[in-house]
Amino acid sequence: MRPLTVSQAVAALAVGVRLARGRDRLPPLAPLGTENGRISVVIPARDEEGRIGPCLSAVLADPAVAEVLVVDDESRDGTARLAAELGAKVVVGAPLPEGWVGKQWALLQGVEAAGGDIVVTLDADARPAPGLFGALAAALDRYDLVSAGPRFVCGGIAEQALHASFLATLVYRSGPIGPSSAPAPHRVMANGQCMAFRRTAMLSAGGFGRVRGHMTDDVALARTLAADGWAVGFLDAGGLLEVDMHESAAEVWREWGRSLPLRDVTGPGRQAADLAAIWLTAALPVLRLAAGRPTRLDLGLLAVRLLLAGALRGSYTRPGPGVLLSPLLDPLTAVRLTQATLRPVRRWRGRTYPRGAAYPRDADPKDADPRDADPKDADPKDTDPGDADPEDADPGDADPGDLVPRTAAPKDAAPGITAPEVTAPEGTSGDRPDRPGRAGRPAPPARSAAR
Repeated sequence: MRPLTVSQAVAALAVGVRLARGRDRLPPLAPLGTENGRISVVIPARDEEGRIGPCLSAVLADPAVAEVLVVDDESRDGTARLAAELGAKVVVGAPLPEGWVGKQWALLQGVEAAGGDIVVTLDADARPAPGLFGALAAALDRYDLVSAGPRFVCGGIAEQALHASFLATLVYRSGPIGPSSAPAPHRVMANGQCMAFRRTAMLSAGGFGRVRGHMTDDVALARTLAADGWAVGFLDAGGLLEVDMHESAAEVWREWGRSLPLRDVTGPGRQAADLAAIWLTAALPVLRLAAGRPTRLDLGLLAVRLLLAGALRGSYTRPGPGVLLSPLLDPLTAVRLTQATLRPVRRWRGRTYPRGAAYPRDADPKDADPRDADPKDADPKDTDPGDADPEDADPGDADPGDLVPRTAAPKDAAPGITAPEVTAPEGTSGDRPDRPGRAGRPAPPARSAAR
């Protein structure tokens, strides 16, 4: 047999094993209310005036939510004013410290300012349904960290087809959402659009500080804590959560293609293996079919891919023909994943992050405090202009406001908006003496005996 055929067969076997996990997936989250509001919802927001309104309206109407905190991450629009007008508590984000990615810094400030014992973090483009927060709180009886997989809102055939093709690559690499058995820590997946945890335990673990430089912050956080012994759940919440991530196919290509390679949370060997699996099992069969020379294995893989496309229809609010046409775009998706793996994009929301910003997962939580940083530790190589991705210079992506340095809260901030004092993580009151953490790491938090 030819080496390429053998490699394709091995890759097909690996993908088949991952897809087979879908036979015993955990059931989707069901709506569940709570008797008293004990949940704080933290929404990090940077220039989200155009889409945060529906999110806030839905969250504020849920009786399970005690408070809604919007962390205004140096927005250049009316995000803070709109959030305050709708009834949220606005936390004016402090200037971004060196070595931090903006979202993690905003989340840390929001969690520290929260008053609930349970915190749910939510992206501004999320649309929660009644019962979501109660379901997440109940899931914390079994897990220490829970993230929810939503249904996606995609407009147009091209956007939906490209989005579904990217989504299929995640399933090929990690298996379906809601695995019944916990994967190894280095294979744990999570969705940062909606996460839930106990506030004291997260601050004790220093979670956001330990992944402060990661562009793939959600998966980095989940894998870091899973390595500490935390029980991490990635659950299907499609009936309770919708997310409208992108406005066009071009934005899907640019933005989702930036994060899906998982480059800063996956070792080089596994990156190469995952890319090879995508090329051999998804892209190659389409290319051979287009050339009129598919093998029997190619035809079998195409049949599996079409079955997956049918299953992915449930991941979309309004599934259209784009989902079923998505296999045709798999070669383009493989190209984008390869490109972003070799030349990772370090620009996000008007900020460009230096090379080497990601920190080791074993970093001491106390290092998360930017006030402890020593300027001498800065690496001059991190400002290498060669790190810039040419596509980040696209004039169409430029915002004039990106060129204006921001060191203070907006002058037009709504009355009553204040910045909380940023404090160091709390003590280790959430540790469990019967489940000691690994050397140098916090122990996993305590959970209900209902687990």
